[in-house]
Amino acid sequence: MTTLAVALISVAGTLGGTLGGAVPSQRASRAEAREQNRRVDRQQEQEQEQEQEQEQERAEQAVQAKRDLYARLNTTARAYRIAGRDVVEAVARGETLDPALLDAAKEAWAEHYSQAQMTLASDLLEVASSLNRALGIGYSVVKQLPSSSDHEAAYRRAAAWFKGPLSDGVYLLRVALRQDLGVESEAEFEQWRLQMVTALDRARDALAQQLETERRQANASVDQP
Repeated sequence: MTTLAVALISVAGTLGGTLGGAVPSQRASRAEAREQNRRVDRQQEQEQEQEQEQEQERAEQAVQAKRDLYARLNTTARAYRIAGRDVVEAVARGETLDPALLDAAKEAWAEHYSQAQMTLASDLLEVASSLNRALGIGYSVVKQLPSSSDHEAAYRRAAAWFKGPLSDGVYLLRVALRQDLGVESEAEFEQWRLQMVTALDRARDALAQQLETERRQANASVDQP
């Protein structure tokens, strides 16, 4: 019995020592696991914050790129119209201007317009396309001035085009771009935009028809014996 009691006491002591050592070890393991989880959580939060910052930076860069493109479109459209108007006014005064100025303005607009065709939304592209056609017919009006049979009428028509419909078209583009950027906010803008585009296209078509009629008449008079 004495031997059995000693054995039991020894076993109990061994188990107690083992269990007593296991408890602090388990606590340490749980603490380490919690710390590791906190580190993982902090790392994930930092990664999420970094992704959000990068996404915000990309969004800001996209907005800035849009603003830059819109500014270039507005600037080159105005410069193109003014260059054509200046030629018409100079010719009316009996002066001459370097035709390279008008051609340079035309090329600058064409470059930025081609970029805009790949990025503009459909409603803005409709405005830009209508203005592009209007600017093109204005260029034709200027180039056709020297060969016109009725110079005074041709000058008056050219001046009216650059000061009237074409000026309205440049204004329409500027308002549309500002509207898209949120700089302006008009409740009835969409209806006004459609009316302006329609009016500009009709004026352009009417002018193009006049120029075509004059060209045919000029060619017919040349062909006559």
